[in-house]
Amino acid sequence: MEIETIPTCVDCGTQNCKYKDRTYPDFCPTDNLKEEDRQWALERYDEGRNREIMIASAEVEYEGYCQWTRVQEIMEFARKIGAHRIGIANCIGLIREARIFARILRANGFEAYSVICKVAGQPKTSMGIPAQCESIGAAMCNPILQARLLNEAHTDLNVVIGLCVGHDSLFYKYSDAYVTTLVTKDRVTGNNPTAALYTADSYYRKKFFGGK
Repeated sequence: MEIETIPTCVDCGTQNCKYKDRTYPDFCPTDNLKEEDRQWALERYDEGRNREIMIASAEVEYEGYCQWTRVQEIMEFARKIGAHRIGIANCIGLIREARIFARILRANGFEAYSVICKVAGQPKTSMGIPAQCESIGAAMCNPILQARLLNEAHTDLNVVIGLCVGHDSLFYKYSDAYVTTLVTKDRVTGNNPTAALYTADSYYRKKFFGGK
């Protein structure tokens, strides 16, 4: 059974929202935008520190364009928003990377405060997680507690290093501070998840598209 596809931005070939000298496709959300939605979004930039965050983000993108690594971009962004205490929410499998990042932060005048994913050592089965999941480790990841402890540490900016899919979602939800991601974990590709996208039409074609 073929699922009906509703065209969205990934199906656009013009990107006129950026270039402004082309034609919008009929389904374009920019061309069909309701004014109330546009205004709602613009008004949100006046809430809290959102406008400051947007300006700092744009400046970092411009100043370090194709020059700065993401590590440096995070530090420059932190400086622009006055963030000194940097929280690190890291996977235990990337403790080495988290230690290196903390060392870099400290060498550049920041305070690094890390909470690892297995904090509290809570058994997986105690939360209703199937017992077979403990075969790869008995302790559950605890992203909500990671967020709470970083909140209690009053971190100014939190950085995710390799939290699992889904666990990262819960961390983002419960973090009081703004969050950015340094490392996205992918055990198969050496933490380079875009490798699967780049090879989706070759090596991974059968796995993703069933041989089509």
